[in-house]
Amino acid sequence: MKQLLTITICLIALISFSQTTSLSVMESKEFKDDVKSNKILALHTTEIGVTAVVRDSKKNLLFDLFDKDLNKTYSKLIEISKKESYLGDLFYGDELKLFTLFKENKFDRKIACHVFNLKDKTHKKIELFSATVDKNQALFSGSSKRETGFALSPDGGSLVIATDNIKKNSNSYTVRVFNANTLELEYKKSYQESTEKFFEPNDIAIDNSKNVYVVGKLFLEGKAKKKKDKANYKFILNKISESKVDNLEIKLETEFISSLNINRSDQLKLYGFYSDKRDGRIKGGCSFVIDENTLNVINKNKNVLPKSVYDDLYGYRKANKKEGKELSSFYLDHILEDNQGNSYLIAEEFYITTQYVSNGAGGGYWTTVYHYNDILILKFTSKGNLEWGRSIFKRSTSPSYNVFLKNDELHVILNSGKNLTEKKDGRTKVSKGWFESSALYDFAYDVLGEVSYNKIQDNKGKTFYLPFYGAYQGDRYIMVSSGRKKKQFMSLQ
Repeated sequence: MKQLLTITICLIALISFSQTTSLSVMESKEFKDDVKSNKILALHTTEIGVTAVVRDSKKNLLFDLFDKDLNKTYSKLIEISKKESYLGDLFYGDELKLFTLFKENKFDRKIACHVFNLKDKTHKKIELFSATVDKNQALFSGSSKRETGFALSPDGGSLVIATDNIKKNSNSYTVRVFNANTLELEYKKSYQESTEKFFEPNDIAIDNSKNVYVVGKLFLEGKAKKKKDKANYKFILNKISESKVDNLEIKLETEFISSLNINRSDQLKLYGFYSDKRDGRIKGGCSFVIDENTLNVINKNKNVLPKSVYDDLYGYRKANKKEGKELSSFYLDHILEDNQGNSYLIAEEFYITTQYVSNGAGGGYWTTVYHYNDILILKFTSKGNLEWGRSIFKRSTSPSYNVFLKNDELHVILNSGKNLTEKKDGRTKVSKGWFESSALYDFAYDVLGEVSYNKIQDNKGKTFYLPFYGAYQGDRYIMVSSGRKKKQFMSLQ
């Protein structure tokens, strides 16, 4: 009797712990590709519900269109060179622009733009510019998980591309501003040119007046991030126009800040994570509100991570001892803004390890393992103050989640084990056991940071969807399934 009562209580807890999502779920009909598709490069949806998907298939780009019911209406195969690789994409109105890099040889590079018109069902490729680099030198900065060398103005009229021009004896950086409709070059401007100091761009934005904002680190000596227990850099916000370049030095106190990211709405804001120990660690979140006209810091805030972050990661038994401990290896993936001007920063723990795999015959090989683990969520008010923070205790070896805001509620979409059960220490672990089937979940956070764990579907016997390859547009989120030839879409609304 006692054993039966225990089982009953566990089942009730399990049922209440994992609810059904309140989002409306719709799946498309399965469709088949003529060639194998390895990777989704871009997925965007117009306000009237037309979805465009561009995928990579070795020597081709696959361009598909789907109607509001996710039925395929158009498909085009575009031949590309083996030396042509994807850089990034921008979407506005009825046009999807996908940028590629063509490596002619060790030194010469060409940047092109594939323009897909969703309304006219047309495609054209336009070469934007050529560049020469030193041997083995990258044209674009950044080793983060997401490219930040491209930006589109809020009105969709202008786009900017930022490149590095680093030579053996000098540092130089360039922005090129194009008319987003004609792709004609409007102006080109160099900034942070120096034979002594190294600049590391973090993020870029462009306003409707064609002013470009680039924030990044200016190293004081060499490229070391730390010297004598102090940050060996200062942050510079560059405001670049066709006629001049203005700079704002963002002074640090005792903190280290790995990077700052730009969020432009009613005001220009910079967000990031800070540490008291060294670059790349996180003690808390910081924000800077900037006057775009005077380039002055109007407001600066610095807040430690709240205890709720440690509760989610370590459980209530260890949280008190872990509180204040600096996190590491987190990279900012998303900055979202709700209808009240509050900003959400979502970062994921990412690092790479190698491990030896024995083949059982006295030999073996080394393999690289990518770790996409815990998720950190911080909410800032419209004035830049940290309101709350949460985290997700997660383990994965591939990009596995995505986020969107709907009705001021933050949704984190991811795959996990079939049943989410709360551990004895209060934590909820997102992972899948060796013999456990998986399920698709919606973690929904309300305005106060309270979370509900909502199951979208059990994956066993059903289509397996990839939240990472998805997009939110026109009040709905769309993601695609796995599989190399047979595909399907799911819509959450």
